[in-house]
Amino acid sequence: MKGAVVKRRGKTLLGPVDLDITAQGFTIVMGPNGAGKTKLLRALHGIERLAAGTVTWQVPVREAQERQAFVFQAPIMLRRSVQDNLAYPLRLRGVATKDANARAAHWADRVGLGDALGRSAPRLSGGEKQKLALARALIRDPDIIFLDEPCANLDGRATREIEAILKEAQAGGTRIVMATHDIGQAKRLADTVVFLMHGKIIENRPAKAFFAGPQTPQAAALLQGDIVE
Repeated sequence: MKGAVVKRRGKTLLGPVDLDITAQGFTIVMGPNGAGKTKLLRALHGIERLAAGTVTWQVPVREAQERQAFVFQAPIMLRRSVQDNLAYPLRLRGVATKDANARAAHWADRVGLGDALGRSAPRLSGGEKQKLALARALIRDPDIIFLDEPCANLDGRATREIEAILKEAQAGGTRIVMATHDIGQAKRLADTVVFLMHGKIIENRPAKAFFAGPQTPQAAALLQGDIVE
């Protein structure tokens, strides 16, 4: 990402931003409300129109789009069964129904929804919906996945389950870029931290160095639990 800017009605909401995402690792995006975390993720994923700047990949854009996924803070469920929700992205790619359903069942087991294949997805609990959304994103084996505060509204148990799935995905080679407000979660998961303020990156450092000694007063204040605006 080079010189990326996102605007709404003439107001700059993000940027200019320069950011390189390496092929491996777990990047946590942090910052106060309104800092631009969601805009950054959406711009990287290509679902936020840039007013200026570029986002480029090491492969053609079409191929890059096929090899990435996005999980929203409020998961979007198709009005279908859990199995159909999981099989849907595979069916779009031309996978045969039998094979798609078999992989859907496998992933449902992996995220603890093996007994819910026939249930209506919109009727799941919040934690179950988020696990389903994550499995639906990972079922295509993406090279990179963007997540916008996937645990924001979940209890401790559901959060642990989501984190375990993410760690397993990273161990399997999936690059993860995730926004979170949870400092504890960031410490548990991050290899690198990108810290935003007012739509601009003010720190981009290895996680251990960032948490040991933030270089900006805003980051230090956030880590101390202070209100940052």
